[in-house]
Amino acid sequence: MTRYVPYLLLGLVFGFVIIKSEAASWYRIQEMFYFQSFHMYGILMSAIATAAISTFLVKRLVGKNSLEGTVIAIPKKPQGVVNYPIGGFIFGLGWGLIGLCPGPMFALVGSGSIPILISLVAAIHGAWLYGFVKEWIPFVRNRQCPAN
Repeated sequence: MTRYVPYLLLGLVFGFVIIKSEAASWYRIQEMFYFQSFHMYGILMSAIATAAISTFLVKRLVGKNSLEGTVIAIPKKPQGVVNYPIGGFIFGLGWGLIGLCPGPMFALVGSGSIPILISLVAAIHGAWLYGFVKEWIPFVRNRQCPAN
């Protein structure tokens, strides 16, 4: 159980940063969608830069041992010709309708915003529903895109 403590602490820091940077503010997100403010674009660009640096570092560590002693490897997966655009569209649709992506939903619940629980339960249900029906979606079941 204590092995999860670092993840809990990291989640608490993430939630604190999300709330203090106003990334969970519905008004800030609407400003972004209406191109009225640079605030959220700055946050997104810093996230992209962090992801790029992290990816670079992980790729440099491929083949070396992790702290647990296992060899670091990058799994092979198919290109997302169909599934990524469809998933991105659904994610963006939910983000535009609700005004939040999943990370800030958890942060808002943690900060005491009870009404957001409805959206969070709906998001979790949607993820569960995808897991339930993915076996019936041909290009997800076969882990291949129809174009290949």
